[in-house]
Amino acid sequence: MELFRGVLLIWVSVMFSIQINSSNVHGRYHYHKKQKGKESSVPSSPVSEPEVAPPPPPVPSTPSNNPSVPSDPTTSECIFDVTNYGAIGDGSTDDTAAFREAWKAACAVESATVLAPSDKTFIVTSTIFSGPCQPGLVLQVNGILMPPDGPESWPEADSHKQWLVFYRLDDMTFTGSGTIEGNGQKWWDLPCKPHRGPNGSTKSGPCDSPAMIRFFMSSNLVVSGLTIQNSPQFHMKFDGCEGVHIEKISISSPKLSPNTDGIHIENTKSVGIYNSMISNGDDCISIGTGCSNVDIDGVTCGPSHGISIGSLGVHNSQACVSNITVRNAVIRESDNGLRIKTWQGGTGSVSDISFENIQMENVRNCINIDQYYCLSKGCTNQTSAVYVTGITYRTIRGTYDVLTPPIHFACSDTVACTNITMSEVELLPYEGELLDDPFCWNAFGTQETLTIPPINCLQEGKPEKVAEVSQFGC
Repeated sequence: MELFRGVLLIWVSVMFSIQINSSNVHGRYHYHKKQKGKESSVPSSPVSEPEVAPPPPPVPSTPSNNPSVPSDPTTSECIFDVTNYGAIGDGSTDDTAAFREAWKAACAVESATVLAPSDKTFIVTSTIFSGPCQPGLVLQVNGILMPPDGPESWPEADSHKQWLVFYRLDDMTFTGSGTIEGNGQKWWDLPCKPHRGPNGSTKSGPCDSPAMIRFFMSSNLVVSGLTIQNSPQFHMKFDGCEGVHIEKISISSPKLSPNTDGIHIENTKSVGIYNSMISNGDDCISIGTGCSNVDIDGVTCGPSHGISIGSLGVHNSQACVSNITVRNAVIRESDNGLRIKTWQGGTGSVSDISFENIQMENVRNCINIDQYYCLSKGCTNQTSAVYVTGITYRTIRGTYDVLTPPIHFACSDTVACTNITMSEVELLPYEGELLDDPFCWNAFGTQETLTIPPINCLQEGKPEKVAEVSQFGC
């Protein structure tokens, strides 16, 4: 019996040893399987025992004033949550430092995401998020992001002209399901704003208000999904950029909020703005000098001041805008529809502009070229002007406000507008009697179909001095 027990113990010991070795081999197999397709920086040792564990992956730097350690990007898909860097998100604490630290850490990692999580309200003061960064950087706002509430709460050392600035970035995305809240009301109420002073007056003096979001000298940008509202001034600006894609965003501020342009682009090329809704107190979309290859499709504007090219040529400057397409858009309850505005005395050109399939709903100045744009009564006539040519209006239908004629072409005395094409333009009064007196001055073009109202003032052919306009080209 004792002999049987001894044999049994030896057999159990051997089987237990085999099981342990089998487990070790199995575990090593799965480790190497996970590493398939990746070269190890350390060659595997030919000696199986003892096995050395691989070094742990790097961890983003931890802010010195925050004891918590940010999430390891290798286990969280490179997500840098601002709350791991000290952001509170209670709507009253200044979270600027946390956003800057999270940005700094994510900037060094390819395809990283800076995350502002939902169900939190973050306050950030005026900040420049600068590059260059590794490609694929994403700023994802799922909560609420907002600046201090009004000029009295704005830090004195901070710029009063801009809030969030994105500078020298390439291949960057600004997205999320959250809201960028501008807290604009106290800025709009400043007495230096239009008609905000005593008895409806406007006080003179400096009246800087911050643009909400500015992209500067950057390329290959995407802005999508966000709700952007109540900016103190422009909601979103692009200056000196190339390759911009904007899709499925919502921009809103009250109809009487001053200078709250929705999207403004300047010196920016290759832009697409798609499937978005914009209502505000100024231009829905404004296109400044230096812009080309801009495609706008599926945008709803209003209330607003419509879609504008300009103003251009201020202070006798040169302005060049070309190859702009606006299609499948709706403009409603707006002071202007499709507008091109230039100052007298400028040079350059606006060329190859196409407006197609636009629906108007109770809009003043539905179709407007104004080469006498002026913000005061002190503007004088000048012989030089920005040359406007190759403008097409095709399938423009809807209703207009009878306070002003729906079609207005006021071109320069010396530099005529040329190659204007009108096709399937049908505009009826929203209420009241039909206005049948579109205005034209020194405007030349073609009517492919009869327009409603009739535009008999558009001159056929070309002006006698057309050869002289070449000096105004770009």
